[in-house]
Amino acid sequence: IHACTEQTHNSSTCPKGKGIQGYCIPGDQGKGKRVYCAVGVEYPSAILDLEGGQLLTHLPIVYPLTMKQTTTPTRSEVSPKDMWDLTTLYQNDEAWKTDLEQFPALTEGVNALRDSVATSAAALADCLEKHAKALQLMEKTGNYAFLKKAEDEGNALALDRTGRYMMAATAYEAGTSWLIPAIQAIDTPTLTAWIQQEPRLEPLAIWIEKLLYLKPHILSEKEERILALQTEAAQTPKNAFSALTNVDLDFGKVRTQEGEVSLTQSSFSSLLENQDRSIRESAYRQFYQGFCAHQHTIASLYTGSVHQDVAEARIRGYPSARAMALFPDRVSETVYDNLIETVREFLPAVHRYYNLRKRALSLSDLRHWDVYIPLVPAVQKKTSYESAVQLIGEALAPLGEEYTSTLTSGLLGGWVDRYENKGKRSGAFSSGGYTGYPYILMNYKEEVLRDVFTLAHEGGHSMHSHYSARSNPFMCYEYTIFEAEVASTFNEDLLFRSLIKKADEPALKAYLLSTRVSDILATLFRQTMFAEFEKKTHALVESGTPLTSDTLRSEYRSLLEAYFGKEMHFEKESDLECLRIPHFYNAFYVYKYATGISAAMALANRVYNGGESERKDYFKFLASGGSRYPIDALKVAGVNMEEKEPIRAACETFVATLDELDTALKALNR
Repeated sequence: IHACTEQTHNSSTCPKGKGIQGYCIPGDQGKGKRVYCAVGVEYPSAILDLEGGQLLTHLPIVYPLTMKQTTTPTRSEVSPKDMWDLTTLYQNDEAWKTDLEQFPALTEGVNALRDSVATSAAALADCLEKHAKALQLMEKTGNYAFLKKAEDEGNALALDRTGRYMMAATAYEAGTSWLIPAIQAIDTPTLTAWIQQEPRLEPLAIWIEKLLYLKPHILSEKEERILALQTEAAQTPKNAFSALTNVDLDFGKVRTQEGEVSLTQSSFSSLLENQDRSIRESAYRQFYQGFCAHQHTIASLYTGSVHQDVAEARIRGYPSARAMALFPDRVSETVYDNLIETVREFLPAVHRYYNLRKRALSLSDLRHWDVYIPLVPAVQKKTSYESAVQLIGEALAPLGEEYTSTLTSGLLGGWVDRYENKGKRSGAFSSGGYTGYPYILMNYKEEVLRDVFTLAHEGGHSMHSHYSARSNPFMCYEYTIFEAEVASTFNEDLLFRSLIKKADEPALKAYLLSTRVSDILATLFRQTMFAEFEKKTHALVESGTPLTSDTLRSEYRSLLEAYFGKEMHFEKESDLECLRIPHFYNAFYVYKYATGISAAMALANRVYNGGESERKDYFKFLASGGSRYPIDALKVAGVNMEEKEPIRAACETFVATLDELDTALKALNR
C-alpha cells in the first residue's frame, strides 16, 4: 500500500505499481482526502480503510501505509475511570499499614484464651469472635495487597506490601496454630451441646462441623505450627512463575496490520485470533521461543509445586495429593474420574470440530495457531466496554432487576480494573471479600468478543460473592471454587442465549455459534485435558518417577494428540504449552471449570425455561455461601454432580451446537 496521485490504478502512471495488477482508491472512504494504491491485490474491496486503519476484507499481504505503533501503557498512564476503586478497602496505604500493625495484638488476644477455650461454650465463643475478627482483617489487608500487586507485578512497593502482608499473616497463623487442633480435641457430643446452648455459636455450626470433618487429617499443635511457618515459602514456585512470565520475560513485538504490538501473556490470545495466518504463526513461534529458552527453569518450578502437594498429602495422611485437594469440599474422586471418562467418550465430536475448522478456514493443514481464529471473521466488530456491560445486563434479565442493576452498576462503577497495562497480571479474575467491592481484574480488548463473555463470567463470580457475604456470617460466607465456576459460567450461558436470539443475519448467527462451541470446548474439554495432565504429573511423583522438562512435555503431547485428533499438525514446541498454565500452581483446580460449566448449563436451562420457583432455587444456591458443602448446595439448586448425567448433557449440548454451526457455515459456503 502506498500513496498515489491517481484516482484509479494505472500501471503506466503509478510509479510504484508499474506492471503490477492493483487499484487506487481515495482515502477516508472515498471522500478524496488522500489516495492510496494497493499493488498485487486482485480485488478493490480488499483494500484497507487506511484513514481508520481498518481491514475491510482480509488479505495477509496488505498493510497500512503508516504503521501505527500500539504500545501497552504504564500503570500511571491508565485513566482513573478505567481502574478499580480500592477505597472500599482502604483510603490509602497508611490506613492499610495501620490495620496490618494490629496483628500482633490480635494474636495475643486469641492466645490469651488458650487455656480456657475448651472449658465452656462461652469461652469458645469468646475465642472464635476474636479469631473471626483477625481473619476478617487478614482477608481485607490481604485482598488490598493482592490487588495492588496485580496492577503491576513489577512494582517494588506492591511487592514489598505483599511481602509484609504474608509475613504478618504467616505470623498470625503460626501463633494461633493451636486453635483448630484444640477445637477438634473437644468431643463431638460436647460441641453439639455447646452450639445449642450458646447463641453466638449457633451461626458457626456448619464451620465447626467442617472442622470436625477435617479432624482425621489435622496434625498436632507443633506439627501444624511447622506447616504454618512454611506458608510463605510454599508460595515460591507460584510467585516465581508469575514474576518470570508476566514481568521478566520479554517476548518482543509482533508486526500487525495496525503496527507493532507488544507480545505479552495477555496480547498473545488476541494475536492468535488475527485473520492473518502469518501473524498468528509469528506470534505463536515467538511466544513459545521465550518459554523454550526457560523451559528447564519453569519445569523446575512446576516440579517443586507438585512435590509440595505430594509432601503435604503424605504428612497429613491422605492417600494422594488429589484426594487431599478434593477432601475439604467432600467431593469424591469418582466425580473427577467420571468427568474424564465422560469427556473422553465425546472426543470424536471434538475431532469433528477441528475437521470442520480446517474446512471452514480452507486450510490444507490445521496448525496449533489456527484453533482460536474466529471462523466467521466478516462479522467481527469492536464492542466497547460500556456496550459489553449493556449486553450483559440485558442477557441476565431472567435473574431479575435487583441482580442486573447491582451487577451493571458495579461493572460501570469501581468494581473493575478494565484494561491491560505494563506489568499487570494477565488474564482475568474476581476477588470478592466480606469487606469492600467484589473486585474484578480484566485485560479487556474491544476487538475480542470472548472478553465480553469473560466479563460476564467474572461478574458471575462477583455477584456470587455479593449474595454470599450478605447472607452469611463471616466464618461461613466463603463458597468453594467448585461452586464458584457454576455462577460464572451460568452467566455466560445466558449471554449466549441472548445474543443468538438477537442475531438477525446468517453470518452473525454463525459467528456466535462458533464462539459458543469454542467456549464450551475451552471450558469443558480443554480444562478436562488439563485436569488429566495434573492427575498424571502428581501420580508420577507419587510413584517415584522424577519430573523433568522432557517428561512433562511428553505427557502433555500425548494428551494434545488424544484431545485434538489427527487433523491437528503440532509443532515441536507445541507441548511447551504445559509450562505456561498458571492454574497448574493451584493443584486440581481446573477440573472445577469443567464440572462448573456442566452444572451451570443445566441450571441455566432450568432458570431460562422455568419460572419463579426455579429462579428462587438458584438464588438459594447463590446465597448459601459456605453454609453447605458444594454438592449439597447444587442439589438445592436442582443438579446432582455426583452423577454423570450433567456432564453427559453438557457434552450433548456441544454436539447439538456443533451441528447448528456446521449448518450455518455451509449456508455461508464455508
